[in-house]
Amino acid sequence: MLKKILFVPFLLSCVMTSAQSTQSAKIDSLLNSLYHKEMFNGNVLVAKGGKVIYRGSHGRANETTGERLNPETVFELASVSKAFTAMGIVLLRKKQKLAYDDLMSKYIPELAYYGEVTIKQLLQHTSGLPDYMDLFIENWDKSQFVTNEIIVSEFVKYKPSVLFHPGERFEYSNTGYALLALIIERVAEESFSEFLTKNIFDPLHMNHTFVYRSHYAPRALKNYAVGYFTDSLDRKIASNSLAKDHYYYYLDGVVGDGMVNSTLDDLLKWDRALYTDQLVNSADKELIFQSGVTATGENTDYGFGWELGKSKKYGRMIYHSGGWAGYTTYIGRQIDHDMTVIVLQNNSSTLTYTPKNEIRKILYDEPLHEAGLKPVKLTDDQILQYVGTYFEPKLPLNINFFKKGDLLMIQADGQHALPLDAYDGHTFRYDPANIQLTFNLTTGTVAYTQGKANLQFTKKK
Repeated sequence: MLKKILFVPFLLSCVMTSAQSTQSAKIDSLLNSLYHKEMFNGNVLVAKGGKVIYRGSHGRANETTGERLNPETVFELASVSKAFTAMGIVLLRKKQKLAYDDLMSKYIPELAYYGEVTIKQLLQHTSGLPDYMDLFIENWDKSQFVTNEIIVSEFVKYKPSVLFHPGERFEYSNTGYALLALIIERVAEESFSEFLTKNIFDPLHMNHTFVYRSHYAPRALKNYAVGYFTDSLDRKIASNSLAKDHYYYYLDGVVGDGMVNSTLDDLLKWDRALYTDQLVNSADKELIFQSGVTATGENTDYGFGWELGKSKKYGRMIYHSGGWAGYTTYIGRQIDHDMTVIVLQNNSSTLTYTPKNEIRKILYDEPLHEAGLKPVKLTDDQILQYVGTYFEPKLPLNINFFKKGDLLMIQADGQHALPLDAYDGHTFRYDPANIQLTFNLTTGTVAYTQGKANLQFTKKK
C-alpha cells in the first residue's frame, strides 16, 4: 500500500514534467517560426511558480559582428524601467522621506507653475503634464544631450500648457516618470543609478541590471544587445550608429522613464521578489498594484509603474511593455496563477511582434489557430498558385502576393510586406493584424477579412 501511495505523486510529477516539456517545445517552435518570418529577434523566459519552463534566444545581438543572443544577454528595458522608478518612490516613502500626496513642487519648486500636481499623480499618469519629447524635438539644440534637470529648465523656459487639470483623466506620461527620477535624486541626494543599485538591484542580487545611457555615458559592455529599428524608408538602423541629431541620441541623458538594462534571469528575480516582503510589505504592494482613479471616478488600470488587467480565464494581470531605440520589451505577471512571461527584443520594425498572447495560449493548452484551421506546409509550386496582383473596384489600391523563401507575402500598395501563415482550404492568416485570406483558384478571387471588414479581391490578368 505504501508503495502505491508513493507511486501516485511520482506519476503526477512525470505527467506535469511531460506537459511542461511539451509547452516548452511549442513555445520554441512558435518563436522559431516568428524569427524565420523576421517578426522576432530576442530572448524569452516563461516560468510557472518561479520554475522556468522555457528560456531561449533567437537571433543576433550584434548584426555587424555576427554575435548571437544568449539567455544572459543584456537588453535596454525601455518603459519596463518605470516599475523600478516607481519602486524607488515607494522605498523613499517607507523611509518617510516623502509622501504620495506631496506636491511635485515641494521637490521641484521650479515647476510650481503647474499647480497641485502630486507624486501619486505622476506615478499613475494623471498629472496632465505635456510630453517632454515633443518640446525637445521642436526647440532643442540637437548637439546637446538632454537630462532630467534640463527637462525642468526647459519647462520653466517654455511653460508648455497642461493637457488637462491634474487628476482629471489618465494619459501615459514619460514626463511624469522623468520627474519622479529627479525627485528620487533630490530626496536621496544621490544619482538615480546609485539609488536603484543600492536599494533594489543589489538586495535582489540582480547582478546584471543597471542604469545605462549608451550615448550619454558609454562604456564597454560584454554580451550586450544592440538595438535595431527601421526608419521611414524601411532602412534598418543600429542604435549604436545614430546621428547626434536623432532624438534617440540626444534624449539619451534622461532616466526614469527608461534606461534600466537587464537580463531574463534578473527580471525573474524581480518578479519573484514582488511575491515576497523582501523590498516592501503587502500594504505597499496593494498600493503599487491598485488602479488609479480619476476625479470622475474612472479606473485608469494603471498602478505604480505597472499596467493592470483581469479576465475570468487568466485572472489578475500585472504587466508592462516598452519600446525605445530598437528595443521592444514586455513583462507579464499572472499573479492568480503565478505565471511569468518575459520578452526582450532588440529589433523594432513594421513586422516586429511580441507573441505574449500566443505564449499565454500555450500555457493554458489553448489552440493557437482559429477553429477549423489546420496549418500546412506548402511546396514552392503550391505557393506560386497564389502569386499575383488583386484588386477591388471600390478601393484605390491593389494587394500583391509574392513568394519570399518558403512564405507567401502580402503587400498593399504603399505599405509594408507581411508574411502569411498557410492553412488548409487555401486559407492564410496574418495574426498580429487579424487578417484572414481565403483563395478561390477557380474564380481567381480572394476573400479578405479583418475584424468586421469583409472584402473580395479579383486577380488581375
